[in-house]
Amino acid sequence: MTGIRLTRRELLALGASSTAGAVASLGPFAAQAATDDIVSREAPVLESTVSMEVNGRPVVLQVDNRSSLLDVLREQLRLTGTKKGCDQGQCGACTILVDGRRINACLTLAVMHEGASVTTIEGLGTVAQPHPLQTAFVKHDGYQCGYCTPGQICSAVGMLDEIGRGMPSFASDDPAATPQTSAHEIRERMSGNICRCGAYPNIVAAIVETSGA
Repeated sequence: MTGIRLTRRELLALGASSTAGAVASLGPFAAQAATDDIVSREAPVLESTVSMEVNGRPVVLQVDNRSSLLDVLREQLRLTGTKKGCDQGQCGACTILVDGRRINACLTLAVMHEGASVTTIEGLGTVAQPHPLQTAFVKHDGYQCGYCTPGQICSAVGMLDEIGRGMPSFASDDPAATPQTSAHEIRERMSGNICRCGAYPNIVAAIVETSGA
């Protein structure tokens, strides 16, 4: 221990003076580059006006062009049923439906969806009239902590629609044949949605029952 004690303010001031000294020691070209970088980081934020339909309701939003659709849904529209998990498209917790297709809301910018129809878990059903998949998840205990459940259900809605339209999957034995709603198909098609509690058997059972297979 050195015995030196600094307040938080003194520590920040020391850090700032050290950074300034480091920039000055870089030489004229590197110092200019550092200055340009600071200027670019202080550039005005570009925003756009986006009109879309969310859960059947038309909305007009002023969005930062860098904002993901996930952040806009959660922070501007307060639709917090869509969860932020990994925020890099690996866990599927943020799965929603855009024009009927399931996507990871964390991987797409809100500004890209002018005129789109967006459905989140809040738009699938209500407490009084839940979606059949919501009812089946409750019946089969298809969740534990529940954090991934909104994404699982939205993904299952999109997945069953894909099967209904005859879209094959990696698990399909014959890509030209009409796909079947088997447990094997469901596991493959839902593989982008991670449940860290491990409720997979119950999730598959809920989807199988809803599909009528």
